[in-house]
Amino acid sequence: MTMRILERIAAPHLRRHLRRRSIRLRLTAVYAGLFLASGVVLLAVTYVLVGNATGDVVSFSIGKKQFGIATGAGEPKGSEPSSLQGTTTIRTANGKVVSAPLTPAQARVQAERLRAQAVRQHSAEMNQLLEQSGIALGLMAVLSIVLGWLAAGRVLRPIRTINERVREISATSLHKRLALDGPDDELTQLASTFDDLLARLEASFEAQQQFVANASHELRTPLTRARAIAEVAVDDPGATVDSLRASHERVLEAAKQQERIIEALLTLARSERGLDRNEPFDLAAITDTVLQGRRPEAGRRHLAVRATLEPAQTTGDPRLVERLVANLVDNALRHNQAEGDVEVTTTTRAGRPLLSVANSGPRVQADDLERLFQPFERLDGSRTHQGEGIGLGLSIVKAIADAHRAALVARARPEGGLRVELSFLPPRAVNGGLPT
Repeated sequence: MTMRILERIAAPHLRRHLRRRSIRLRLTAVYAGLFLASGVVLLAVTYVLVGNATGDVVSFSIGKKQFGIATGAGEPKGSEPSSLQGTTTIRTANGKVVSAPLTPAQARVQAERLRAQAVRQHSAEMNQLLEQSGIALGLMAVLSIVLGWLAAGRVLRPIRTINERVREISATSLHKRLALDGPDDELTQLASTFDDLLARLEASFEAQQQFVANASHELRTPLTRARAIAEVAVDDPGATVDSLRASHERVLEAAKQQERIIEALLTLARSERGLDRNEPFDLAAITDTVLQGRRPEAGRRHLAVRATLEPAQTTGDPRLVERLVANLVDNALRHNQAEGDVEVTTTTRAGRPLLSVANSGPRVQADDLERLFQPFERLDGSRTHQGEGIGLGLSIVKAIADAHRAALVARARPEGGLRVELSFLPPRAVNGGLPT
C-alpha cells in the first residue's frame, strides 16, 4: 500500500527512483511502515482504553434522582427497580394530561429501555472514534511518506556527495580528496577512511611509477654499455684478436649484470606476491649454508666473520629465506671497511626465531634507514652504481620478510655500519601451502 501511495504522488524524477528501488525509497518505505505500525498500535490501545473507561456505566435521571445504567447485563445501579421514583404522563379519555407515579414494572421497563439506548449510543460513539482516528491515521501516513522521503534524502546527501566526488577521481587524479564536511558521524568517518585509502593508493602508484622508471634505467645501462663496446670494436680498423676478445668479455660482463638485475626483479615480484610454499626449516642451517659460500669472498676482502648460530625453527619458503640471508650477508660484505667485521646471529627470543646481521662500515644516518629498503636506492643517493650492487638487495629482503610476516628492524650502529634484525613467526602447521 505504501508503494502504491508513493507511485501516485511521485513526480517523474521520483518514479525513476521507484523503478530503481533506491536506498532512499527503501528508507522512505521503512519510515512509513514503522509510522503506520506505530499508529495502528496506538489506535488499538486508545480504542480499548476508551471502551473500558466508558462502557461499564452510563448515567441517567428519573425525576430528581440520578442513576447509573450498566451497559452489560445487570440491574440499574443506585436503587432497586421497585424503589425507583418518577412520574409518567397519562392522557385521559376526556383529553386531560395527568402525571402518575411509576410502578415497579414500569420502572424496570424504563431502565431496560435506557440501557439499550445507552448501549447503542456507546457503540455509535466508539465507531465514530474509530472512523475519525482512521482518517487521521491515513492523513498522517501520507504526511509521514513525504517527510520520510525528505528525511531520507537529507540523510543520504553525504553519500551522494561521496559518490559524485569519487566519480571524478581516477588513476591520474589520485591527489584529490573527498574532504567531506559535517558532524563527526559514520558517514564522515567513511569519507575519512576513503581519503586515507586514496593517499595510500597515490603513494603506491607513485612508488610503482618510480620503480618502473628506475628499473628501465637500470636495465638500459648495461645494454647501452654493451652496445657502445661492440660499436667501438667494430669501428676499430686496427682491431686484433686480443682486443676483440677483451671487448667480448666486457659485453658478456654487461650481459651478466643485466641478468642479475632481471633475476632480482623476478625475485622481488615473487616475494611481493606471497608464499607458494610453507614448510618447516631451521634458520640456523640455512644461514650456515650461506656463510659457507661467502667465506672465500670475506677472506679476499680481509673481513672477519663471526657467526653464532643457535637452532631457530620456523616455517615458510626456504628458498626465499635463503635469498634473504644471502642478500643481507652480501650487503654486509660489500658495504664494509677494510679489516672490518660481520656478525651473524640466529637464536630464539620470546618464542620467535631471530636473525641478526651486523657489519662495520660508514656511518648511516637514521633518516636514510627507510630509504635503503626501497628499490634502486643506495646510501650515496645515486641510482646508477658502478660497483657490484644493483640496488635491489635490501628491497628484496623487505619483500621476503613481509611475505613471511616477519618483523624487520634496521638500526645504525654508533661506531658505523648497520644492524638488521628479523623476527620470524614461531613454527606453525602447514595449511594448504599458506601460513595458518
